[in-house]
Amino acid sequence: MAPVPPMDKRDYKQTLHGLQVELVKLQRHFIRHRDKILVIFEGRDAAGKDGTIKRIVQHLSPRETRVVALGRPSEADRSAWYFQRYVPHLPTAEEFVLFNRSWYNRAGVERVMGFCDDDQYEEFMATVVDFEQMLVRSGIKLFKYYLDISQAEQKKRLEDRRTDPLKQWKVSAIDNEAVKHWADYSHARNEMLARTHSPLTPWTVVRANRKRVARLNVIKDLLLRLDYEGKDEALVLPNPDIVFAYDEACLSNGMIAV
Repeated sequence: MAPVPPMDKRDYKQTLHGLQVELVKLQRHFIRHRDKILVIFEGRDAAGKDGTIKRIVQHLSPRETRVVALGRPSEADRSAWYFQRYVPHLPTAEEFVLFNRSWYNRAGVERVMGFCDDDQYEEFMATVVDFEQMLVRSGIKLFKYYLDISQAEQKKRLEDRRTDPLKQWKVSAIDNEAVKHWADYSHARNEMLARTHSPLTPWTVVRANRKRVARLNVIKDLLLRLDYEGKDEALVLPNPDIVFAYDEACLSNGMIAV
């Protein structure tokens, strides 16, 4: 797959502004219709989840918009039903909730770093699709995005974190492990996508090496898939080479980083 070219900053800002206007239109619509929207963002460390979420919520009403980024589970959390600590954060009517990492921690970092055992992992993989389908049947509009970056890009971004004083809060002990365990994370990602992609709760993959391009295309894809009044149909068409539905072929045709 050909590399994604960089995007001019002026074009980026102009397009982002237009898309944020569309997001405000969307919010007016789902408040009026009492919709419940849940968006999950997954991806390797430094894949761009924070920046994408920031641009989505930047001009939305904070009363109806929530970003959920849970820390490590407590002892009580570890003794409870795995999904229990996520349930209180699910959207109610008129709410737009974005998860910066989610219950898929079990299929990613917990699996790779040994924070869960094989039985816990298999129990999660066997039940997560049923859990998500219950959410959808309850009226929640659920979207799952996996932001995918190359090994070289991850190394570059993690190094930027270490040297930028404004990004020090992002530096964690897991960063070095993320680089060391690249292949393990790739295997965990591949298994997660293959086993938890379903017609009702599909995965959408985003080629995220170019941050600006990735952010815009995530927003476009989300807007395209949701109904609201006054939609600018031409503006919200995503690039299918950047954002696309997961398919097993993506693992061999270069659409997903190896």
